[in-house]
Amino acid sequence: MLTINVTLLLVVIVLFRLRRRTEARSRFDEKLTVVIVLALGVLIAPTPVGHGILNFLGQLANSVSQSSR
Repeated sequence: MLTINVTLLLVVIVLFRLRRRTEARSRFDEKLTVVIVLALGVLIAPTPVGHGILNFLGQLANSVSQSSR
């Protein structure tokens, strides 16, 4: 039986939606893309990958704030 990983499916959908030209997108398309990306974030957040992304962004923000001093 074939199983579909919802997170991977959302990644593919987001990539296809973002590849469209900006002029071809309506406001509804933009709002729908935001909702899909938020859902993707909720699915990724509790995973080890999500924690790794959070740690990376935290270190990046910390280094940027220290370099501005």
